[in-house]
Amino acid sequence: MFLPEQAWPDLADYVASESLAVIPLGSTEQHGPHLPEGTDYLIAEALARTATGRTGHLCTPPIPIGVSSHHRQFHGTMWVDPPVFRDYVENLSRNLTYHGIDRIVYVNAHGGNVAHLREVGRRLHDDETAFAIEWMWDESIPGLIEEVFETPGPHGGPKETAMIMHIAEELVHDDRLEEARDGGAVFDYDAERVHGATTFYDSIENSPNGVFGDQTDATPAVGERLFEAATDQLVALLEWLDGQPFDDLMPEPHLGSYPGGEG
Repeated sequence: MFLPEQAWPDLADYVASESLAVIPLGSTEQHGPHLPEGTDYLIAEALARTATGRTGHLCTPPIPIGVSSHHRQFHGTMWVDPPVFRDYVENLSRNLTYHGIDRIVYVNAHGGNVAHLREVGRRLHDDETAFAIEWMWDESIPGLIEEVFETPGPHGGPKETAMIMHIAEELVHDDRLEEARDGGAVFDYDAERVHGATTFYDSIENSPNGVFGDQTDATPAVGERLFEAATDQLVALLEWLDGQPFDDLMPEPHLGSYPGGEG
């Protein structure tokens, strides 16, 4: 149920019986020489709309720009500062609660958004307004990703390449896959740490073209497998969350005394 396509009486009918909404989020940032800048939000929107099409839950328009300043050296990257992003998402979420939504899933496809979405969810949880959680597609199917790719890469690698091949193949520059691999890097967290400290901030500092992994491993067929498996996980999450009593999702009360001790 895609919110922009609905008339308000139909949305009134929805919130009369349902209280869950899905917000797809991503970024508009460089994804190497072979992928579109909208890779993350295209993936998030496709997953959110497919999953809500199966469950009947409400899906909002995507948020296409996120926390991406670490890609700013590359042409076209857009970003907002973290406080602005958090406040925007929180305000949007509270807007939904005004209309009767009390549980939200942030379908996220950009790593730079994760900590900030968790913070927004914590704020909504602490004041018992709503239960909002962040979900990231690749973290829902780690075993499959490990099975199909030797070097999946955290950004612009074969997993995102395969997903876009499945979702919008016409936007992938197939003739640049080797260029992306050879001009990028194989990501190694340990190699970028010095005496236990992470020493880089921007992607260009450890990848000349901003991407990681072996993009030549990507195919549309693999992308379809990833998409279907991640969609199944998202559907299961939505059905689980929809079935939880709201009170069970809210914070536990403060302990008045130590259990078994004196008050």
